[in-house]
Amino acid sequence: MQQLPPWADPDVSETTLDPQGVSRRNLIRGAGLLGAAFTVSTVGATAAGATEAVAAPSSYRGSDPELVWLVGDHHVHSRYSHDAKYDFTQLAQRGAQFGLDWMAFTEHSNFGHADKGAAAENVEVVKARAENPRMLIFQGLEWYIPAAEHGTVLVAPGPNNVALLQQFEREYDGKLTNRSGDTPENEQHAIKGLQWLAAQKRSGFIDDVLVLANHPLRLGIDSPHEIRAWRDTGVCIGMEGAPGSQGDAEPAWVKFRGATNAQRGEYVNSPSAASFPGFPLDAYRTYGGFDWATATVGGLWDSLLAEGRLFSITSNSDNHRTIWDTWTDGVFPPGQNFDSLGWKPSPTNTDTPQAGSDFWPGQFSRTHVGVAKYGYLEVMAALRAGRVWVDHGQLVDGIDVRVAPVGSRQRGVTLGGRLRVRRHERLELRITVTSATRPNFHGVLPRLAHLDVIRGAVTGPTAQRDSWKAPDTRVVEQVDVHRRTGTYDLCIPLGRAERSHYVRVRGSDGNRHGVGYLGRNIDPAGPIQHPTNDGDPWLDTWLYTNPIFVDVV
Repeated sequence: MQQLPPWADPDVSETTLDPQGVSRRNLIRGAGLLGAAFTVSTVGATAAGATEAVAAPSSYRGSDPELVWLVGDHHVHSRYSHDAKYDFTQLAQRGAQFGLDWMAFTEHSNFGHADKGAAAENVEVVKARAENPRMLIFQGLEWYIPAAEHGTVLVAPGPNNVALLQQFEREYDGKLTNRSGDTPENEQHAIKGLQWLAAQKRSGFIDDVLVLANHPLRLGIDSPHEIRAWRDTGVCIGMEGAPGSQGDAEPAWVKFRGATNAQRGEYVNSPSAASFPGFPLDAYRTYGGFDWATATVGGLWDSLLAEGRLFSITSNSDNHRTIWDTWTDGVFPPGQNFDSLGWKPSPTNTDTPQAGSDFWPGQFSRTHVGVAKYGYLEVMAALRAGRVWVDHGQLVDGIDVRVAPVGSRQRGVTLGGRLRVRRHERLELRITVTSATRPNFHGVLPRLAHLDVIRGAVTGPTAQRDSWKAPDTRVVEQVDVHRRTGTYDLCIPLGRAERSHYVRVRGSDGNRHGVGYLGRNIDPAGPIQHPTNDGDPWLDTWLYTNPIFVDVV
């Protein structure tokens, strides 16, 4: 059984908590969930219990339960990846320092990892869990998707999770099976891999598994029809709304290392023969640090949501090598390499900053998931249910977003949920913001400048599987909150429900914005690209929430 985290245990004195723990305790105390009400869930549930824990939400008119928002990172690499360098202890300690409640080690696929590394890694993961009882630590995998980019494979801990990762890696990884080429056969092999994962869950071999597409537009090779096909398996439940490597274009770091083509997220590519030809050249850059697929109002993410199906977004560190860090790669023993060992030797410290483009887990990027219990299955269930919002630079301490009929005494439906209403019924958006109460990890007290309400019509499944536009989606309201502090409520009228639709929220520090990619009428003040070598992430921070669907009957 996972130990109750100190910030949720009323018997632990507040004076012993770090600032993140104090803030979290204040948030859950306000929700009435401190102590026994915030229960601890076991990791290894029965197959029936696991199915119940991850059931998709149905349409309803009620209000969601009180939730605690746990901060996490589903995409972290250690020295068990061929291109990363840190020990598990270093990463877990940094994650704890920067306020993470959960994190996932997702090592790159390699023959050495499949043959030896995954099992050896598991020993270190178990040790890291014991050393960091306030954190849920997953062992996953970064999948080379056949014919496409990468994806996080997130598996619930259990006796078979290593065996599952090893078999999946050997049979369905694009690199290990030589299926990286852009062919229909390779695309189908990716689908078979996702279907195989689903079968392992149905059989009870594992309690739960899900997949998230990583940095989807970095190379432009994740075509819209591929993403839709992954989604349709029910295992791929979302994508990175913002990639890692957010420190690549930090100006002082650029100057120190003499970089010539730095971009947030390392989005420095151009179309190749394998790229989807329907993506514009601008799609290969980030906007306010977010992937073009997410940042474009009326773009690819919205085209998926317009079909009336949830597809979540996340944000993470993708940590390999942290900027300004002075640790260097360990040296292999004579005659050994990554594939022969399955890992790299531990790093050693120097006095000189080493190459890198990342932040530590939780230092800059955060994925918040809403749970009513504390456990691995609950985090995965929240991701699948879409109870997710993301931010950069600790822009706010918390945000609660709900849609409800006007005058309803119930709190309404929150992120990822569905509200069933009668035609012509008047609706309102209820938002509670908890402003940042302490300096972020850059030493600056963040200030939220505005919140944007984005709404799109639900038009149903599309026959155009490579479509990346949702022409009925736009910013319908921008609320200036730059003078607001503390915890405050907003109630925004949404008018009468004439057709099924969804609503999502975006916020910014207001430092950098301009006309959105699809025009002023769609997005008058959205995120924009930054100049090459000049992308200070701390001066351009955003938050995004998952959608809430409204089904009109």
